[in-house]
Amino acid sequence: MASKRDIRKYLLEPVVGSRFQPTGFPDLGAATYDGPGGDTRLLVESVQSLANHLEGTTWDEAAQQPVSTVEAIPYVRVVDADGGFLTSSRLEAHRLASAYVLDAKDGGVGFRKTLVERFGLVKNKPLDLRKVYSEIYALDPLSLLHGVFFAQGSWPWQPKISRAVSAFIEAEGVNSAVSGGVKKDSVNNNLDKDAGRTSDRGYGMVPHHRTEYTADKITLFVVIDEQQIHSYGLPESATELLLALADWEVATLLDGGLRLRTACDFEVIGVDGAGELPDIEASEKRLTEAITAADLGAVTELVWTGSKG
Repeated sequence: MASKRDIRKYLLEPVVGSRFQPTGFPDLGAATYDGPGGDTRLLVESVQSLANHLEGTTWDEAAQQPVSTVEAIPYVRVVDADGGFLTSSRLEAHRLASAYVLDAKDGGVGFRKTLVERFGLVKNKPLDLRKVYSEIYALDPLSLLHGVFFAQGSWPWQPKISRAVSAFIEAEGVNSAVSGGVKKDSVNNNLDKDAGRTSDRGYGMVPHHRTEYTADKITLFVVIDEQQIHSYGLPESATELLLALADWEVATLLDGGLRLRTACDFEVIGVDGAGELPDIEASEKRLTEAITAADLGAVTELVWTGSKG
């Protein structure tokens, strides 16, 4: 029987040296924990963050539009009253459920109202998930890969789609590498509160410390839930588009390098277990063919004026 999930494990190492800076969390800092064998482990990059990195492979930040490979795949583009670009469903943390999307207008009609109608949300009637999946696919297929939750209490239903693509980076056998530095003031080392020259405003000598880490093993885990993607009940061409898009995102992310932060830059050195490194040319060819075969709609442009839609 075919696997229900495509599970991949890629081995990483820092591009230079052995130290790296993991993701941090408010009031927690770095997320260290004990592994099953008692060794110290570290969450280098979270599922949420890597979802953003994977989505980022589809977007050209300088041009404020999708990269050429996926330009035919629909998405929601939000502009201001003058037509200036503001954001899109590819950039917002909540994707199609972003406040900037929901509060924008399409032809003068609030998009919240439009979605309720398109999703077929009716009080005292069951939620038609297949219709929801179909409409989300028409608006932005990426929301079916990376998840979306319409937490709208006023709606008859609150459609929620879990991530079909999950990824995170974990390090094993970690040790902390503590260092520090100082911000110099080349004009005047002395602080003067009365004159407004205080350290919180950037004056004076400001020492600081930093904690980086080393690790025996660093692994990027990727899970593509093929069963979930098939469960959407979309046409075969649409299902293939989603699978090809997920594969292309992973291949593109690895091919472009994993520079997650200034002091966190990795390269792929191999595969942990079965499998091979992704072939970016093969992935792009598959995706291009899937886009050509799929029945795709146009970009949806909404206008956000700052008032509730």
